Amino acid sequence: MSFLSRFYSSSLGRKFFVAGAGLSLCGFLVLHLSGNLLIFKGPGVFNHFAQTLDSNPFILPAELILAGLFLFHIVIALIVRYHNYQARPIGYVKYSAKGGRTWGSRTMTATAFIVLAFLIIHLKDFRFGDRSQGVYHLVVSCLKNPYYAVFYIIAMLSLSLHLSHGFQSAFQTFGLNHPKYTPAIKKLGYLFAAVIGLGFSSIPFWIMLGKIR
Repeated sequence: MSFLSRFYSSSLGRKFFVAGAGLSLCGFLVLHLSGNLLIFKGPGVFNHFAQTLDSNPFILPAELILAGLFLFHIVIALIVRYHNYQARPIGYVKYSAKGGRTWGSRTMTATAFIVLAFLIIHLKDFRFGDRSQGVYHLVVSCLKNPYYAVFYIIAMLSLSLHLSHGFQSAFQTFGLNHPKYTPAIKKLGYLFAAVIGLGFSSIPFWIMLGKIR
């Protein structure tokens, strides 16, 4: 058995893989949000950005890698949680639930599945939707539907809640768990989660208000 296989089969190794994939996806979220916010610049800028991405020959391999990374993150995280559940005595579960946990840590699995459901719908409607009138028109027409917009916002707030724990947890997994640094990492994690959640949510919110037409 190779070192990588032995490392993966260990509890610590799987946590490292989850943390690494999670932080990589955080980087993607920053880039994706930066691109999405161009919608506030108007249809010309946003459509040009979308066309530039679509014409890039590396976009399909990048999307496949991202999809694999996302699924890998979810599957390994579920495996880690399952093994933790099996190894944890009932008494310890009751005790640990009394303190030291946040809403983000308690809802990691639930928020992950909400985001997964959103991603499937998001790809179906935006990546494979009708782009004949431009991506700007496609996004605005979809998010003018109040049910769709509310679902979008709920999914982004779920993502924010997931990140509020996952971001700081990833750094702790990599050994950056020290009284001097941990408080700053937690604050940075909360800030990052808020920026991502509110940034993405601002788009359907302004469309519902009629500020983006």
